[in-house]
Amino acid sequence: MNKLTNAEVQVMEHIWQKERVFMKDLLECFPEPKPAVTTVATLLKRMQEKGFVAYLTYGNSREYYPLVSKEKYFSGHVNDLIKNYFDDSSLRFASFFARSGKLTKQELESLRNLIDDEIERKEDDHLPD
Repeated sequence: MNKLTNAEVQVMEHIWQKERVFMKDLLECFPEPKPAVTTVATLLKRMQEKGFVAYLTYGNSREYYPLVSKEKYFSGHVNDLIKNYFDDSSLRFASFFARSGKLTKQELESLRNLIDDEIERKEDDHLPD
């Protein structure tokens, strides 16, 4: 999957959040000083060429929408990270993440609950009908 630049990710974040957006609405999402219309138009053109966005035309206006979900885009990055830095081991990645010292006790407990729920879901998937 192609990668987005930081500026493109900023634009995509707004598109993912709004789901469908016209240029004027997109510009309103940015804090002051707002980027130039030409700058955002150039980013959108590159993102379209990369296969991340498409648009519908209404007269002189374009309504942009995502072709790739936020989850799919970032899961690809996480998978690349695991492959390149953790010998393609999700367990090594999870261990590093849990032991990094940056998670609070409450966050670790929430993570444990997520893992317990996923284990239960996997067990249910293997039950005979």
